This record gives sequence, C-alpha cells and structure tokens, in this order.
Amino acid sequence: MEKILDVYSGEYDAAHPLICMDEAAKQITADVEPALPLSPGHPRREDHHYQRVGVRAIFLFFDPIRGWRRVASRDSRMRVDWAQEVKRLIDEDYPDAELITLVCDNLNTHDTASLYTAFDAPTAHRLSKKLDLVHTPRNGSWLNMAEMELSILSRQCINRRFDSASQMDKHIAAWQRHRNENDLGANWRFTTSDARIKLKSLYPVPAI
Repeated sequence: MEKILDVYSGEYDAAHPLICMDEAAKQITADVEPALPLSPGHPRREDHHYQRVGVRAIFLFFDPIRGWRRVASRDSRMRVDWAQEVKRLIDEDYPDAELITLVCDNLNTHDTASLYTAFDAPTAHRLSKKLDLVHTPRNGSWLNMAEMELSILSRQCINRRFDSASQMDKHIAAWQRHRNENDLGANWRFTTSDARIKLKSLYPVPAI
C-alpha cells in the first residue's frame, strides 16, 4: 500500500507519467418495449423486460494529474487484449515518455508476460522497458484511481440500456471527450502518514 501512496505523492514529470488502469465486463441490455422518454418531472421510464445483446470488456487508462483518460471497448479481457491496449498507451498515447508508471490491480493478465504472449520478443522487450508496473495490494484495489474513474463512467454513462455495442461505444466516446476537454483529473489526498494513522490496525506489530 505504501508503495502506491509514494507513487502518488511524487513530483509530476512529463517524461515519466503516472497512469492508472482498470477494466471491467459490461453486459449490454436493450429494451424489449420502447421506453417512455424524458419529460418534465419524469425520468426515462423502462419496462422491466429486457434483452441481452452482448458483453463488452471495458479498459480504462487514466492520467489523474493531466486529467486525461482513454476508454476502450473490446470483445474479451484476455492477455492479448491487455497487451494491445498497453502497446497503444506506450506507442500512441505517450510516445515521448521515457518510462510510464502503470498502476493496476493483481489480475493475472496485468503482467509483462502478456506482452510476450501478444507480440514477438523484440517488441515485447521494447514495451516492457518503457513500463514500470505497480500493483495494488490484494484487497486494496480501491487504491487505484482508475477504479474511481471507472465508477464515474458507469454512473454517468453506461448504467443504462443500449440497443447495441456500437451505440454504447458512441456514448463512451462522448463521455471521454467531455471529461478530457475539461481536464477532469483527481486530487488524491490520502498519504502514507494518513495510512499509518487511519489504517493502523492493518499494520503488523513489530517484533521488537
């Protein structure tokens, strides 16, 4: 935990950006009967019947200092999917970065081994050299700021019904564009000192 908090308290360096990532599965459901639209004093009203139209894997990369995020919607959440999104982060989103600190949880696909699964050895090695993976502790994924951003995405954008995956993707793109244009980052205030006070019960008792 303290390693994560130390990363968050570091000085901003454009050559060494801090990126947080998280992912989730989203089941897409559509209306069976047309919903009643919004009207003054009434929210959108949906029939309780729905139909499943697919499941998408959501990958979210979040720069809490710059106030930038990118959301990708894919068919699956395999090692190759994670590796391809990380490659895009390195080669397209932050091509000038010398080293990217990537905070993620302990999912087994979040590992440099995934790069070697997806790409040839020279490419995987090149990408791994530009990546400093920092994993949140087990049962401590709340320390990942991307988890908070993913929660905002869910509440503000995708916690509703869509007719198709492409329709959901259009709403995600609009949500992403709005938040990026307004530089909506995160102001993390929980420090290592705070943790030693508020989470004192989680620390081991010294032998001496």
